[in-house]
Amino acid sequence: MLLTQPLGQLATRIAGATAVFHQFKLDFCCGGQQSLGEAIAKRGLNQQEVLQALENLQHQKDPAINWHAEPAPKLIDYILVNFHQKHRQQLPELIRLAKRVETVHGDSPDCPHGLAAHLHDMQQELESHMLKEEQILFPMLRQGIYPYGPISVMLEEHQEHGDALKKLDELSFEQQLPLGACNTWTALYLGLKELKEDLMQHILLENEILFVEPTKPGHGEQHCCGSCQ
Repeated sequence: MLLTQPLGQLATRIAGATAVFHQFKLDFCCGGQQSLGEAIAKRGLNQQEVLQALENLQHQKDPAINWHAEPAPKLIDYILVNFHQKHRQQLPELIRLAKRVETVHGDSPDCPHGLAAHLHDMQQELESHMLKEEQILFPMLRQGIYPYGPISVMLEEHQEHGDALKKLDELSFEQQLPLGACNTWTALYLGLKELKEDLMQHILLENEILFVEPTKPGHGEQHCCGSCQ
């Protein structure tokens, strides 16, 4: 049960939990040994609100959906909720955590120096990319129009996102935690791993399914973002 688990344990096992704790001002770092229930009681918070926020993070994406067999509008809706919306939630919190780690542990040789700045750059690039999809490309795809120019631009930007993930791995030592890493550092690397997985899946669904016109040859050609090579 979530209420009996220590805040530090929840922060390092549920990706995105730190954002919830930050929202409710629950100390998961220095106060990470207290249980969620104890922390909620001390702050006089609404228990159900906190639990609902954490449980929302634990929902599972349905891996059984065959997106090749689904209409483009349904896949677009899925991408908007599970990736566009989620990236906009993930990056601000990851930037905050990275800044905290760099400030507190800047003298450590394992500190991911420059990570916060890189995440900020990724946030700006992704936001621009997603807006172009939402405002230009997705409305056309919903109508069955597959414009070569906009799709080519998106594919090129996907390659750039893949390069950004490679740099993220370099700056964070591939998310390998040093001995004795604090809860904030652990939560940061957990969140980075989730961001990488989500962004790669996001790119895959668009490159291999959404952007490929079903009636034309070449359906299913590989357009790797580069981060898995």
